[in-house]
Amino acid sequence: MRIYVARHGETDWNAENRICGRTDLPLNGNGLEQAEALAANALGRGIEVIVSSPMLRARQTAAAVGEALGLPVEIDGRLIEQDYGSFEGTSRFGQEFLQNKRQFAVRYPGGESHMRVAHRVYGLLDDVREKYAGKTVLLVCHGGVARVIRSYFLDMTNETFFRYGMGNAALEMYEI
Repeated sequence: MRIYVARHGETDWNAENRICGRTDLPLNGNGLEQAEALAANALGRGIEVIVSSPMLRARQTAAAVGEALGLPVEIDGRLIEQDYGSFEGTSRFGQEFLQNKRQFAVRYPGGESHMRVAHRVYGLLDDVREKYAGKTVLLVCHGGVARVIRSYFLDMTNETFFRYGMGNAALEMYEI
């Protein structure tokens, strides 16, 4: 079984290096182009199922891929981005945010901890493995969720987890 993971295309907040968790922003012009490029990149990979976060930026990205592959897009709320609480909309380089980002079992003020996100995302991955055994699946999600998905498949030190980032409209593959 293969599981592909794609991060949504760029939003204005991504371009401005602002934390975009649960704010439901659309793709910007560059993001729409990235989604089309991702769709072209997905061709010929044998993808049979597309599952997306319910957030607009992920749905727009998944729709571009679904159209290119002639596949419907399923929505699963467990792929929604991490809730960054009071850091939402602030700089992703802020020292207080970065300190909190290193604390896996501590919730962002008013938001979620990495461990809480891992709980829901690991459950989704277990369900995908069971429901789509033997198929090739594409998950369209967000940077924080992609980090957790990577930790499901690969051992990551705390520092590696902290530093890992997936680019907009990037595509990674994991084999089971």
